[in-house]
Amino acid sequence: MKSRHNVHMIPIKTESAWRGTSDCKSCGIRDMVLFSDLNEQDFSLIHAPIDDMTYRAGQSLYLEGGIATGILTLRSGLLKLVRVTPDGRQRIVRILRPGDVAGLEALATSRYDSEAIALTEVSVCRIPSDVIHRLSQNSPRLHWRLLQKWQQALKEADDWLAAINFGTARQRVANFVLKMRHATDPGVTTLFSREDMGAMMDLKLETVSREISALVRQGAIEPLDKQGRLYRIVDERLLQPAATS
Repeated sequence: MKSRHNVHMIPIKTESAWRGTSDCKSCGIRDMVLFSDLNEQDFSLIHAPIDDMTYRAGQSLYLEGGIATGILTLRSGLLKLVRVTPDGRQRIVRILRPGDVAGLEALATSRYDSEAIALTEVSVCRIPSDVIHRLSQNSPRLHWRLLQKWQQALKEADDWLAAINFGTARQRVANFVLKMRHATDPGVTTLFSREDMGAMMDLKLETVSREISALVRQGAIEPLDKQGRLYRIVDERLLQPAATS
């Protein structure tokens, strides 16, 4: 079913998700880090469906300060979490990859503390907040797991920002190239719009473009598409700190 916001949403029964049917074979709840300690009896407490949703690149999944409807597990694609600074600028605070969880902070405040925007076409499973609260109340194991996952997400966000905001412009861009390597093919990296990259690394759009062009000229990377988003890493040594200092 397609909504007026062009979001495909398919409700999945909890039993189907648990048993790994209804397109959940590779993404069943029982295999998720959040729920790995639970058993089928825990899931018998759930009566609300889990939504399987897809979004186009550029679409917003939820808004900063918006009322939380649930937490999201990213099945495919890439998401960016964006916050608005006091002076009105947008700042990307984290990039989410398949397997990451978005919106955990809403379990404590009932509101999202950032906006989630699809960088590519994405598919997610949205687990309703009341489902999480019900499980948490009935399973101390899940409550502890949620706290651990939340702390891990915050640490990863801090580490991410620290890594790509350190050093010269060349070092930042080179480090970003390395961090965005594909898990299945480390020789390929996916970059974003130069504006998005600048927002992440606190660099001007022109600076990001200049540094990427320089890396191409030096033979560190080569473009694989006309959009300038997909690159092959040709010489990783040229991306290392010693070479970019």
